[in-house]
Amino acid sequence: MHSAIYPSLVGRKVIVSGGGSGIGEAVVEAFARQGAAVAFVDIQEDPSAELIRRLADVDIPPHFIRCDITDCADYGHKIGKLIAHLGGCDVLINNAANDDRHSFEEVTPAYWDERIAVNLKHQFFAAKAVVPAMRAAGGGSIVNLGSISWHLGLKDLVVYQTAKAAIEGLTRSLARELGRDNIRVNTIIPGNVQTPRQMKWYSPEAEAEIVAAQCLDGRIQPADIAAMALFLAADDSRFCTAHNYWVDAGWR
Repeated sequence: MHSAIYPSLVGRKVIVSGGGSGIGEAVVEAFARQGAAVAFVDIQEDPSAELIRRLADVDIPPHFIRCDITDCADYGHKIGKLIAHLGGCDVLINNAANDDRHSFEEVTPAYWDERIAVNLKHQFFAAKAVVPAMRAAGGGSIVNLGSISWHLGLKDLVVYQTAKAAIEGLTRSLARELGRDNIRVNTIIPGNVQTPRQMKWYSPEAEAEIVAAQCLDGRIQPADIAAMALFLAADDSRFCTAHNYWVDAGWR
C-alpha cells in the first residue's frame, strides 16, 4: 500500500496515549515516518522500548514515558514533561483504552469507575493539559479514538460502550469550546481491527463472520486507523472538526 505524504506534518509535535502496541503503535510509527516529533505514553514498558528501537532510523526518534493514564494527576504531569521535551504540542491522539469483556451482573461501582477512567476520563484531561500549548502555537488537532461497538450493541461490553459513546459527545463539545482557538477535535471510529489483542477474542469462524458483515472484504489493520489519524492531524483537514470518521469497511 502506498501511503500519503503530508508535508505539514514534518516537525509537528505529536502526543499519543497507549502508543506502545496495537493501533497506538501504528499511529506512533506513522507520524514518526512523516517526520513528526512524537512522544507517547503507555503502561507497557517492553513493547514501548521495542518500538523505540524499531524506529531508530527515523529523522526524529519517538520519545516514551511510562504512565498509567487512569491517574489523571500523574498523567497531566507526564504530559507536561512530554510538552517540555517536544517544545510544544500540535497534535494529541487520545488512543489508550481497554475493551476487556464484562457481564452486566459483574459490574461494581469500583469496576465502573476504573473502566470509565481508562476509556473516557483521561481523554478530557489530556485535552485540557495540551490546550495551552496548542493555543500558544496558534492551533492544533485533537483526535479521539471511539469504537464501533456501541453502534452495533455488542454483548459483554456495557461499560466500555458507555464510555465510547460518550467520547463522541466529548468531541462535539470540545470542538465547540476550542474552535475559535483554531483547535480541531474529531473522533475516529474503528471497526474490528486485527491487532494481537483483538485476536484473543475471535476464532477464525468469528473473524469470517465479521468480514461477511462488512461491505468490503479483508481485515482492517492498525495502519488503516493511523492513516486517518494522519489526515486529521494534517493541514489537509483544516476545516474538519466536531465529527466522526469511520474506518470500519462498512461494518454497520
